[in-house]
Amino acid sequence: MADSPVTPWALIYERLHAHFGAQDWWPAQSPFEVMVGAILTQNTAWRNVERAIGALRAADALSVFAILGMVEADLAQLIRPAGYFRVKAKRLRALCAFLAAQGVAEDPGQLGRGQDPAALRQTLLAVHGVGEETADAILLYALDAAVPVVDAYTRRIGKRLGLLPERASYCEIQSAIAAEIPADAAVLNELHALLVQLGKEYCRPRPRCEHCPLRSLCPYAYAYA
Repeated sequence: MADSPVTPWALIYERLHAHFGAQDWWPAQSPFEVMVGAILTQNTAWRNVERAIGALRAADALSVFAILGMVEADLAQLIRPAGYFRVKAKRLRALCAFLAAQGVAEDPGQLGRGQDPAALRQTLLAVHGVGEETADAILLYALDAAVPVVDAYTRRIGKRLGLLPERASYCEIQSAIAAEIPADAAVLNELHALLVQLGKEYCRPRPRCEHCPLRSLCPYAYAYA
């Protein structure tokens, strides 16, 4: 990003990268594991997702065919650590049925190969249990598409920095980031991971502003102090 204009979001990226270093996110052994994690991480902490994925791996059930061939109640028990396990079992099976219908069950990383990411996003959004954040996480982290991912951390941090209106929609936030950050999957991957790390360590619901690497940029930090 050295040759890019130093816009607010670009400056945030630079500050956070200097403070935290590379995040190497998303931790997974395959694109399909990323897709599974994108479903399982809905409304839960990542440590719970890791436990659920570990259980799937131990049961040799971390594949499209294995999940589709499993009794749904058994699948639900395997992913129980991720919470909402019955709901997520249905969502995982819906995703796997979609991948099978797309002809990529054996290699989900080929999903949408050569297809416009915007069109693939709309197709993903039609899958049961796949919302905007989940679809974009699949596109960015599993398929290397240059799509910004917006989550609760992004929203909270952007509002506190004065970069987002109070009631900004997902699309508005995504567009604001896309307007300032290069359309580069690696950069957008890193930005999202860095925002998550900031949200976990400093910009929490009850913030820890004193040592935050964005303190000098943040009007909320001065008001909160």
